[in-house]
Amino acid sequence: MSGRLKKRMGENRKMLLEEYLETKKRIVDRALEEYLPKKDGFSSEISESMRYTLFAGGKRIRPVLCMASAEAVGGSADSVLPVACAIEMIHTYSLIHDDLPSMDNDDYRRGKPSNHKVFGEGVAVLAGDALLTEAFCLMSRGTPEVSSKKTLAVLHEISTAAGFRGMIGGQVADLKAEGEKVDMEMVNYIHTHKTEMLITVSVRAGALIAGAGEDDLNALSEYGKKTGLAFQIADDILDIESSREVLGKDVGSDEGLGKATYPALIGLEESKDRTRKLVEDALSNISRFDEKAEPLRMIARFIAERKS
Repeated sequence: MSGRLKKRMGENRKMLLEEYLETKKRIVDRALEEYLPKKDGFSSEISESMRYTLFAGGKRIRPVLCMASAEAVGGSADSVLPVACAIEMIHTYSLIHDDLPSMDNDDYRRGKPSNHKVFGEGVAVLAGDALLTEAFCLMSRGTPEVSSKKTLAVLHEISTAAGFRGMIGGQVADLKAEGEKVDMEMVNYIHTHKTEMLITVSVRAGALIAGAGEDDLNALSEYGKKTGLAFQIADDILDIESSREVLGKDVGSDEGLGKATYPALIGLEESKDRTRKLVEDALSNISRFDEKAEPLRMIARFIAERKS
């Protein structure tokens, strides 16, 4: 295959992915607008704070993965939309809390002042709490097409991934490791818990609701693990190589805080190699699926190549 043809194929894939992501993002945004409480009376400030970060931008990767996974096993994106939106609320709450002075102390998020810079630390903490609570309120409602048993199973998995056994545990380890000498075991623990588990459960939740069999679910779980870890390593790399204008937040903060990252431990080039290998493995994990899983493949490739 000539270099020109490969380049053209890459450009076509990029256009298809951008179109897919934008279409799904619009669906998620409309649903979030419907699900979130409106600004009203004494609760208007907290509602405004919740909405401020939730609608500050972002590609909605986690809810899109949830919908793409459902489609890959023959289900519909609409059937998983409440759960997909709930996962985005959980992710957004974690970003609000991440930016607080007591955590990563970031002044910007997605090119805008962080939540606490606009609403104050107290309201920012409560906005994060409110988004987390609202996420579980939304999931617990269920939908007519999804059985109560399946809803409960998905709720349990997301609770585990978001709680102290998952994302919270990773965040605590991340804080404790700042400025400390760490090994690969610790870095892997932080990355898999802080980022990978929520991405994996996004993929699993979509597949579970869509009725995936055990073999398909196992394959998608492995895809989620590889893709989630690649996503976090790519984040580590962007913190070094990108700029605030491109990334929409302060860069270089990982090094400034002495964060436990892949580049800090194994260097930039080896981190890039590790990311590419993880994506290759993720693609191999879903080779059993037909063209309905193509969005999952495109998203995995995007993670390795993304610039923001």
